[in-house]
Amino acid sequence: MTKQVHVGKLPVGGGAKVAVQSMCTAKTSSVEETVAQIARLEEAGCEIVRCSVLDEADAAAFAKIKERIHIPIVADIHFSHKLAIAAIEAGADKVRINPGNIGGEREIAAVADCVRAHGIPVRVGSNTGSIEPQFLKKYGRSAEALVESALSNVRTLEKFGVNDIVISVKASDVPLTVRAYRLLAAKTDYPLHIGVTEAGTREMGIVKSAVGIGALLLDGIGDTLRVSLNEDPVEEVEAAYRILRAVGLDENFVDVVACPTCGRCGWDSMGLAHKVQEFVRPYRVRRKVAVMGCVVNGPGEAKDADLGIAGGRQNCVIFKKGEIFRTVPSERAEEAFFTELKELLGEQRKDI
Repeated sequence: MTKQVHVGKLPVGGGAKVAVQSMCTAKTSSVEETVAQIARLEEAGCEIVRCSVLDEADAAAFAKIKERIHIPIVADIHFSHKLAIAAIEAGADKVRINPGNIGGEREIAAVADCVRAHGIPVRVGSNTGSIEPQFLKKYGRSAEALVESALSNVRTLEKFGVNDIVISVKASDVPLTVRAYRLLAAKTDYPLHIGVTEAGTREMGIVKSAVGIGALLLDGIGDTLRVSLNEDPVEEVEAAYRILRAVGLDENFVDVVACPTCGRCGWDSMGLAHKVQEFVRPYRVRRKVAVMGCVVNGPGEAKDADLGIAGGRQNCVIFKKGEIFRTVPSERAEEAFFTELKELLGEQRKDI
């Protein structure tokens, strides 16, 4: 088990649930735009948000932003220890820095003093674009290089008394990312922030993130995660929850299962499955719903479903826990199924 740190009031590591993180694309000093984007992220279920600090206006904006949001905010800083200190003093709940690019020992010590004084954690790490030359020379572009680079940054912070640390080692290459995190997890008990960096646009980015993050979570590796997409940040959060649900780490949702259909299917089961999926999206309750193409295997294959439907050209059957309890004409199947679905879910709707 990893150590535990607190980002604001949110526990990270030490057996706490895996936290979902995203990053604002708005200019941080544009307070109204940033707050509006964070509000959308909160509604989607984001638990930690990161904002870039490029100048003094960005750092100062943290104080105004914090007054209007409900989740911890992280300052992402490079190349300036003064901006790191300014963001911390303005209320950042955590900072993401690279000790190797914010100055010499005096500058690092100043940031460390500020971090300790405010009692906040620091995220450090490496990606394939930030590996120090000595590690590249020794290991090449490899998991070993990523891990040694990250741990070198950790040792620098430890030297100056910082011990509330979260580590990341990311690459856009999925196998490399997974190898690096597995190696890192074997070498440290600091909490780990996981993800596949520069994963890309929606289609391939979600696939790469699901494979990489999913593999690590199934190994028990990861305390916070971000699905990095070149898209609206809200899509990162939605994809993150789908990954958590797929690996069994978020059970507070309605699981919709549907067969791929075949030539036996004589009704629009695909269309109904999509409508059901959209309908149940806001519900935060553990239920299983099945939309199956035909009655040959449908009730049996989905025997554990709280509610299911299977059908043919003439009639559809609605079943609960594999037991058929209602038969309806196919043209009335959608209406009848939604009546039962609403009764099953009741007042459990809660937008995340």
